[in-house]
Amino acid sequence: MEKNMLNTQTVVQIGILVHDIEKSAQVYADFLGVDNPGWSWTGTLAEAETEFRGNPSEARSKLAFFKIGETLQLELIEPDHHPSTWREDLDANGEGVHHIAFNVKGMKEITMKLEKNGIPLIQKGEYTGGRYAYFDSKEQLKTVLELLEND
Repeated sequence: MEKNMLNTQTVVQIGILVHDIEKSAQVYADFLGVDNPGWSWTGTLAEAETEFRGNPSEARSKLAFFKIGETLQLELIEPDHHPSTWREDLDANGEGVHHIAFNVKGMKEITMKLEKNGIPLIQKGEYTGGRYAYFDSKEQLKTVLELLEND
């Protein structure tokens, strides 16, 4: 495997799959001693252009974000029932850690580098101000890898 494929070593997000985002967000808010941030939906297929395993997907999720320290974000994810990496992992493994994420520049180049090194793209999409991509790095990193690229 190539070294330093992302040109960063800073984890910016840990994603956790949950069945009930309202309940889980309140538990985390109480545990951390912070306000419950509430939740919001990911974009529709038309907005997010979501692709799962190379095919368009109507998949959406409810998301809640907690800021942990200066640079880390805890993301709670409650997926709908359309095909997605979120739904697939929640159904197969239950609630728990889904991914670690890094901010990157040059998403297309890094995607090619990861795939060349046996870490395939499984889902990608757009969000206001950027894009995300999930990679199947479970064999190598023991979790899903997410890349975030902000404009």
